[in-house]
Amino acid sequence: MPSRAGSGEVRRRCTQQAKPKEISIMILVTGAGGNVGSNVVRQLLEEGEKVRVITRNPSGQAFPDQVEVATGDLTRPETLTEALSGIERAFLFPVLHGVDGFLDVAERAGLRHLVMLSSISVTWSVPGWVGEAHLRLERSVQASGLPWTFVRPDGFTTNDLVWASQIIDGDVVRGRYGDAATAPVDPRDIAAVAVRSLLDGRTGEGYSVTGPQSLTQIDRLGIIAEAIGRPLRWQEQSEDWFRDEMARLGMPAQGIDDYVDALTARVGKTAEVLPTVEHVTGRPPFTYAQWVADHTAAFGTAST
Repeated sequence: MPSRAGSGEVRRRCTQQAKPKEISIMILVTGAGGNVGSNVVRQLLEEGEKVRVITRNPSGQAFPDQVEVATGDLTRPETLTEALSGIERAFLFPVLHGVDGFLDVAERAGLRHLVMLSSISVTWSVPGWVGEAHLRLERSVQASGLPWTFVRPDGFTTNDLVWASQIIDGDVVRGRYGDAATAPVDPRDIAAVAVRSLLDGRTGEGYSVTGPQSLTQIDRLGIIAEAIGRPLRWQEQSEDWFRDEMARLGMPAQGIDDYVDALTARVGKTAEVLPTVEHVTGRPPFTYAQWVADHTAAFGTAST
């Protein structure tokens, strides 16, 4: 238990707390239209920070009025100079073929801290195609000499929106590896770790981020069923069906192989749950049920 402070110490603390907040500087957010980036923008604004976003099509996306919008393309470094002008801190969405050019422009612009979204798979003994791709990006960032932080989430809760059309159409969700357990993480929590890294100057850290619960796909479907107030049933499919479905959704062949291997390895296992969100943000992470409660409309029925 901490010792009680004397009156002189209390006065000193009060004086320190009364100091005005430092003038905020502009923070650049890339990927601001995505699940994580949009939450990074919102949370930075809630902290009173100034935010600039970069987009290829400013008229094609709606951002909060307080946001400064810059036109640019991460895969075309010649378009980034203006967007990075006056920027000391940035959140970077990992574009596989755009990071090196961004880093060159950022270094010339005087960027002092880069927080990049990565993947927890970089920490695996066999990172696979996804992990190797993110490892290459992390190594490029480290080689640039810029102060960095990597946020490495496990699977997103939002990935389960892929079930929405089946749930809207009926009571059966067809899938594969229903007993495979993961600890899906809410994009709000991923963003919160990134925001605290940006604002607290947490450089040189690689944060692996999970949700707070180990849940199988069947467990998660049950939580959705309870939230929308009707029964849902998991129907296990063949691996060939699953591979065809992933291909239809746009996943490349190497990614499908890795995904199948990862799910196979998690069948009948308990997923690792990490305390990162609470450690970095000071609050507990959102549960899967909390995420579902905020997305019942996507599954066709609002909770009552």
